[in-house]
Amino acid sequence: MKLDWTPVRNELAKWRREGLMLPIWWRDDDATEPTVKLDQLIHISEKIEVPLHLAVIPREATRALGDLVSDNEMVIPVVHGWSHTNHEAPKETKCEFGEGRSIETRREEAAEGLRRIQTLMGDRVASMFVPPWNRVPTSFLPILKEVGYSCFSTCNPRSEAEPIPGLLQINTHIDPLYWRPSKRLSHPELIVDKITNLLKQRRQGKTDNSEPFGLLTHHLAHEPQVWEFCNQFWQELLEGPTEVYRVR
Repeated sequence: MKLDWTPVRNELAKWRREGLMLPIWWRDDDATEPTVKLDQLIHISEKIEVPLHLAVIPREATRALGDLVSDNEMVIPVVHGWSHTNHEAPKETKCEFGEGRSIETRREEAAEGLRRIQTLMGDRVASMFVPPWNRVPTSFLPILKEVGYSCFSTCNPRSEAEPIPGLLQINTHIDPLYWRPSKRLSHPELIVDKITNLLKQRRQGKTDNSEPFGLLTHHLAHEPQVWEFCNQFWQELLEGPTEVYRVR
């Protein structure tokens, strides 16, 4: 796949001239067990030396996944909801932790998700909550802090670093997948344009450049063109001026 990255290169050249630095990070969703695709994902992470924040579905996570993650310093497990179950009505926007269920039930699932991942993967776990479908009501954020989370992650540029005191928001910004009608790579030129525009907004101070600029992937849904895009994405951004971010 031949892709013209000139717009991104030109934008990053402006960052260099202005002495700016772009923090970057990587999040991948929906892990439950070791797979060939997960091995491929981890291999890329190791090769480019960008930590992989692996959002693991707690209820479905296996001991084998825990063993794999525990043996690799480049993989940082984070909590992907509880069971990745949609609890909204059929025609409503999908959400696992929406307000249609009791706060007690949602609190216990969020707490148990963190407990289970910590049991499987120990102190390697970062206390980040990643809600399935990147959606969580603002009213639920105090509960996340209450049960032990220090940060959460959805998508698109954040409006503020801490929506509530002590709970940091670190979003993703680029998802290369086009989900409907079939999981495939979005139009590559449009993704390049989006990257360029997002970086320009940061450089101009219109959005928060202290928020790490995040790539969101879903390794289980990747086909060859998505893998190739990810390789090219990191090759271009790691030319700088960038610094790799690791959630603690």
